[in-house]
Amino acid sequence: MLRHLDILVADHNPIFVEGLRSMLSNTGDERFSYNINRVASNGLQVAEYLGISQPDLFLLDPDLPDAEVLKIVSSVKQSSAKTRILILNGSGDQAHIQAAFRAGADGYMLKSGSQDELLLAVGELAEGRTFVGRGLMPTESQNNHSTLSPDLRFAQKSGLTRREMEIMKLIGQALTNKEISERIFISDQTASVHRKNIMRKLGVNSTGALIKMAFENHLV
Repeated sequence: MLRHLDILVADHNPIFVEGLRSMLSNTGDERFSYNINRVASNGLQVAEYLGISQPDLFLLDPDLPDAEVLKIVSSVKQSSAKTRILILNGSGDQAHIQAAFRAGADGYMLKSGSQDELLLAVGELAEGRTFVGRGLMPTESQNNHSTLSPDLRFAQKSGLTRREMEIMKLIGQALTNKEISERIFISDQTASVHRKNIMRKLGVNSTGALIKMAFENHLV
């Protein structure tokens, strides 16, 4: 069944926005249809639009005029659990990428990326996964010097969502489902479901294996 996704684009370049509109309206995707129903060219318009709607996807330029982008990202995540945020930047500063994900961004890619990469990014976010674009992940030779956080690298590699990463870290501390539920204010049952989903995605069948993996990947 085709799922319709509403999109808010925050970018001050109208030519770039029209390019996004064209690419997303001609995807041929059998899972999703994308509708850019709001375009904000500055921080005030972002606040106005988010005050009256909760888009499924929020495509955000970090150089948006009159906007503190990281605060916007954090605010959106606090007020709307369903909105997925993709940062579209002209450059790939590793420190900014890490800061954006810490603030709550779900994906990050370069504006110079291809149409195929954009469609992959929005599809991954719509499915609840994390996305980091080409050229933004450190190469093996750079890993020891990269400022990109271990949890971001692990999320990209494993396909875990931000919530699953949060729970994975708590599992790494050997917390039970009840302890996790009390820590992040969810039910025991929800914590259990997340644990099972994490095991499935990581291809393991025991909590011990999850704890070992958390330590090996420097998540705790």
